[in-house]
Amino acid sequence: MILSGQLAPGQAVTIQGLVKTLDSGVTPVREAIRRMTSEGALQFQGNRRVTVPVLGGDQIEELRFARLALEPELVRKSAENMTPAIMDRLSQIDAALNQAIAAGDIQGYMLQNHAFHMQLYGQADYQIVMPLVQALWLRAAPSLRIMCGRFGTQNLPDMHQRALTALRTGDAAAAAQAISDDINQGLDNVRAVLALPAAPDPEI
Repeated sequence: MILSGQLAPGQAVTIQGLVKTLDSGVTPVREAIRRMTSEGALQFQGNRRVTVPVLGGDQIEELRFARLALEPELVRKSAENMTPAIMDRLSQIDAALNQAIAAGDIQGYMLQNHAFHMQLYGQADYQIVMPLVQALWLRAAPSLRIMCGRFGTQNLPDMHQRALTALRTGDAAAAAQAISDDINQGLDNVRAVLALPAAPDPEI
C-alpha cells in the first residue's frame, strides 16, 4: 500500500482498518506495521493508530542526498553485471510503465516505476546497500503519490529510456546520470507539490 501510494502523507491508519482493507490477519498486519515503523515509513500515534509521515523540505533534501549518493552508484555496478535477459526485463517493465502513463494509471505507474528501479539496482548485487535504498523508497512513496496526482501521469519524470540506451551501449556513466536526473526531477516536483495546501485524507 505504501509503495503504490495508497496511503498519503499525514493519513492515519489503524490495525483493524488495515486488517479489513487488506483482508489479512491481525498478526501479519502488526508485523508489517512494526517493520514499517522501524524503517520510518509509518509513525505510531497511540490509540492503536499509525500515520504516514509528512515530509518537510529538509527531509526531502535529505532523501535527495541519500538517493543520489547510493542509486547512481548501484547503476554503475549494475552496468558491469548487465545481461541481455535483464535488459529485456527492464524494457518490459518500462513498456508497462509507459502504458500506465498513457492510461492515467497512477498506481500502475508507481508500481512499475518501483519495479524498474529495483530490477536495475538489484543487478549490482549489493546486499548491504539495497535494503538502504528500499527504505528510502518507502519514505518517499507517499509524497511521490501526491506529486503524481497533482501533475498527472503525462507529466511524470521518466528518464528510463535514457538509462536503457546508455546501458545497451555500455555507458555506465550516462546511465547513472539518467537516474540522477530522474531522482532530481521527481524530488523537485515533490517539493513543489508539498508546498501547496491539501485536503486531509480519511482514516483507514
